[in-house]
Amino acid sequence: MKTKILLVDDDPAVREMLGRVLEDQGYIVLPAANGQEALELAAATNVGLVLLDLNLPVKNGWDTFECLTNGDPFLPIIIITARPNQIFPALAAGAGALMEKPLDFPRLLQTIRSLLDEPAETRLARLTGRPADFHYTPGQHLRK
Repeated sequence: MKTKILLVDDDPAVREMLGRVLEDQGYIVLPAANGQEALELAAATNVGLVLLDLNLPVKNGWDTFECLTNGDPFLPIIIITARPNQIFPALAAGAGALMEKPLDFPRLLQTIRSLLDEPAETRLARLTGRPADFHYTPGQHLRK
């Protein structure tokens, strides 16, 4: 059975491009343009992972993250953002990963696989502030 990935980004070009990359890898992509749409899709569908932008209309990314996590503490969420200095809020919130835009697609796909394969105990440890793996990828423009 194919994994459903909820892709939440207000930029239609990002949703389309990233959606194509994920579909080429065999995932089913559920695109959402804002936080409210994302929450409605997550409530109606069994989602395996969420890619969540922070700059969203209607309901911002951090509020959406909190609602998704409250609804399903075991749901892996990757924060994807162009917003700087989000590593500490992402760690504090218990996100599975933070990836800064522009995205490194091979690294993103590896992170998705890692989070889908990790045991529920690891996700729970992250949410409760205990030591757990955290995947961080700075934007490509920051790497040499």
